[in-house]
Amino acid sequence: MAASDTTKRELIESAKKAGDGDQYFSRAVSKSLEILELLQSAGLPMGLNEIALRIQLSKTSAFRLLRTLEVSRCLISTGSGEYQLAMGIHSMVPTLWLARLFRVASARIQELNHHLGETVSLAALFDNRAEVIAVVESPQFIRMSNVVGHILPPNASSLGKVITAFQTEEQREKLLRSYGCYRFTERSITDRVKLQEEFSRVCAEKFATDREESVADGICFGVPVFNAAGEVKVALSASFPKSRVRDGEHEKAIIATLRETAEQISADLCLSPVPNDNLT
Repeated sequence: MAASDTTKRELIESAKKAGDGDQYFSRAVSKSLEILELLQSAGLPMGLNEIALRIQLSKTSAFRLLRTLEVSRCLISTGSGEYQLAMGIHSMVPTLWLARLFRVASARIQELNHHLGETVSLAALFDNRAEVIAVVESPQFIRMSNVVGHILPPNASSLGKVITAFQTEEQREKLLRSYGCYRFTERSITDRVKLQEEFSRVCAEKFATDREESVADGICFGVPVFNAAGEVKVALSASFPKSRVRDGEHEKAIIATLRETAEQISADLCLSPVPNDNLT
């Protein structure tokens, strides 16, 4: 059963209020969620002036958020100065669930970024892809980066491997067929037998690695975020330049820290109110 527009609006508002006084609260993220909720409720394209007025921002600030959401493929421009939700943005991952995920995970991934000093990313499962939905960049000059909206290779990225590994065989095949098994570097796994072995290892050990499989000189560690039903629709990662991963003990510490944060997000999701939301 879908929640009413009023309930969804109240959830976005409560998420905004929950950030008051929180040093990690992002007003930009909160306002971006308001924009998505506004356009979903309207069901029609809206112009910059009206959006800015409705969410109580200057036109300059509203345009910056609209452009970011457009580049991230959450919105599309109609060409006449109006914006609307991109196809499938709320049907694949319902607005209620996505807003709740942002609300409970934002502070956690900020804290993880401060602790590790490296780029932290959060990804979610959509119908036929795993996609980055939040990134906190490393403050260091030399760093591994990520981009919100990036569709993850299921065979070569730690986030893509984690999400794909924990799906049913049917869903795995759908993700693999949709993206393909491309060779990004000489370390990329493209053999289907070896890839299935990798997925089995990920499920057994509950973490995945990307050891220069998607980009040279980069190492990423990804862990699943389990929902109340024991499913994995979200994953968390930390990305390092190869030179800053010291040894095996350092890797174990990184994975342990990621797991701790993933468990916190999972617990927060389970405790967070879920009005008529049966996906998590």
